[in-house]
Amino acid sequence: MLLPIVAYGHPVLKQEAEDIDKNYPELKKLIADMWETMYHASGVGLAAPQVGIPIRLFLVDTVQIQEEGEEHLGIKKAFINADIIEETGKPWAYEEGCLSIPDIRGDVMRKPKITIEYYDEDFKLRTETYQGMNARVIQHEYDHVDGILFVELLKPLKRSLIKRKLEKIRKGQVDPDYKMKFYTK
Repeated sequence: MLLPIVAYGHPVLKQEAEDIDKNYPELKKLIADMWETMYHASGVGLAAPQVGIPIRLFLVDTVQIQEEGEEHLGIKKAFINADIIEETGKPWAYEEGCLSIPDIRGDVMRKPKITIEYYDEDFKLRTETYQGMNARVIQHEYDHVDGILFVELLKPLKRSLIKRKLEKIRKGQVDPDYKMKFYTK
């Protein structure tokens, strides 16, 4: 089932999400719905807060952005109760975007290598190390469960240049190719 993606300005995007346990109601269905929603919106990652649910769950699929013949270098996984244990290397810039903030992109500095501990969909504890684009997408989605948006990581000049666009998104004055949910007080 397609879920509406919560737009910039909604308070759920700014709160720190809660850990869940293996008995979280209809977890498998939520994960399936999130995959469907992410692919429908042409995303490579999606966090539960982006569909209005403040839990520490996010999905990543970088297989789809790999060069032909190198799909095996990507990952397609759900991360539950994730904790980034270590970030290493010289930070590098890459232009990021976000389904909750349509039509805005900007360079974000991130370290190229991470080690993360998380539970998989079967609630098996995993500790893994990722690099490059896999690490970057995980870091972006991990930020979502900590209540951090990529626009907050942009350089001050870029942030000031997108201020009007952000306000338009907050007011619902945007028309992406997917269903969105806007916050009204």
